[in-house]
Amino acid sequence: MIMPSDKDYKSTKKIKQGILKIKEEFTPLAKWIDEKYDVKTLNLVFDFIKNDKSYPRLQVCLEYVKDKGKFMDNQTYSFDKTKQNEVSDKFAEIVSGYNIKNRQNWIKKIFGLTYKPNNLFVYFSDFESIAKIEANENIPEKKIKELKTAINNSELWEIDRRFDSVTYFLHTEEQLIRYQNSEIHKKWNQEYFDLLKDYDEFGYFIRESYSVFLDSKENFDKNYESNWFYYYK
Repeated sequence: MIMPSDKDYKSTKKIKQGILKIKEEFTPLAKWIDEKYDVKTLNLVFDFIKNDKSYPRLQVCLEYVKDKGKFMDNQTYSFDKTKQNEVSDKFAEIVSGYNIKNRQNWIKKIFGLTYKPNNLFVYFSDFESIAKIEANENIPEKKIKELKTAINNSELWEIDRRFDSVTYFLHTEEQLIRYQNSEIHKKWNQEYFDLLKDYDEFGYFIRESYSVFLDSKENFDKNYESNWFYYYK
């Protein structure tokens, strides 16, 4: 899962909403992951890398960012290989517990009796970070314009939201320094948070830790050639 448009995110969202349930065949593994690592698994998605059955892949869709962090290697900022192998081994153990010779079940359909446990690539994602992006993107542009009009501050050039955050652009660097951590900045935090919460279906944004970013048009023009692509690259 990378963006709200991803099919894996959409299916996981339905599980979070209670519309769907995790596939029955994956329930034992999800329960094992939750108990062993003290996390919350929302979904497990099995597929093949580039549709090549020689390269099976399992995505563990955790609910929270902090849960995904438990599966990251702090030294390399990649997935923890030990935990990847532990999940892969447990999946192989669960698979081996089914009678695949006599049942037209999910294992037979997925693996075609060619599954090799040591081939499985396990990776981890989290639902929370994508849900935050969706919430922010779901705010209608009309609401953003109405907010800017209501602020009615000639020193505010633009309000621009991307992904799960929003940036208020002042015109100059001098204004940026003056507004940073000011009472006005705190007020902008509150106003945008109040707007955002109407679209935060799962309550992942927290008022006490929420803050809008501040920047300046001067910086945008001078260092990013007035180009949004360069700015967010």
